[in-house]
Amino acid sequence: MLHQTVPQERLEQVAAAGQGEVFVSATDVVAGLIVLGVAGVVFAGLVTVVIARRAVRPLGDALRVQRQFVADASHELRTPLAVLDARLQALQRKITGGAATADDKVTADLARLRDDSRALIDIVGDLLEAAGGDSSAASTMSDPVHLNDVVEDVLRSMSVLADERDVALRYDAAGFALVDAPTASLRRAVLALVDNAIGHAPSGSTVTVSTRLERDSAIITVTDEGRGITGIKPTRVFDRFARSDPAPENTGTNAHASRPSFGIGLALVREVALRHGGSVRVAATSPTGTTLELVLPASNQGT
Repeated sequence: MLHQTVPQERLEQVAAAGQGEVFVSATDVVAGLIVLGVAGVVFAGLVTVVIARRAVRPLGDALRVQRQFVADASHELRTPLAVLDARLQALQRKITGGAATADDKVTADLARLRDDSRALIDIVGDLLEAAGGDSSAASTMSDPVHLNDVVEDVLRSMSVLADERDVALRYDAAGFALVDAPTASLRRAVLALVDNAIGHAPSGSTVTVSTRLERDSAIITVTDEGRGITGIKPTRVFDRFARSDPAPENTGTNAHASRPSFGIGLALVREVALRHGGSVRVAATSPTGTTLELVLPASNQGT
């Protein structure tokens, strides 16, 4: 390249003097630079791949440990939950058969406890399947789930927590949709949304749950009357361990301390939604309340 900058007269003088010089054409220089550039890019790419693999390996190990923990914990919970359900069933049989006595309220509460225990068993099985820890629990195509039935069941279960916080639950069903998702997974997602809303709802307010069918999607919206999402971007509330500012504690005779949040519930909602081809988002948030929206594909078997 330096020789190319030498004047032509100088080159002729060097040649006439018989001095040995080597001259390279500009085409050869450009071609050499291109080859070196490509080689440099390839080398840098290989180095990047090696570094990236080393950096990602701890994340993969952490994910495997997490899945193993969920699988182990879920598997260990199966037996005591099955025992609990069996004891509740036995008590129901004694009351029905006359071996034990109970008034109507106790009988109704016992029936709800049995429903809750079966729901817990389903949730544990769903967690175990999601973690990949139970090959025998491989998901199979089941009948479509009636979305309204799941929502109504969740609201019945959560009414106890809502009453404790003096929060009213309202359900608006604008459509009757079928969803191709396991009942346990769907119940987990809806329950987490309602639980989150109750946790941020002030005393005396209302949490509204609504369902509707739009085109090929079943949509569940949960709205609270809290102060909105603060201290964190709304797009991050579904990240694991992400938490917004806690709701202020209520004062007065109906005061209830805010329940601690660990930033896991809404992350589980997103995992359930993505696993079944859906999505979840913050539809609206303001000082007057927040609306979360869960969208799942509607069953093609009709409504």
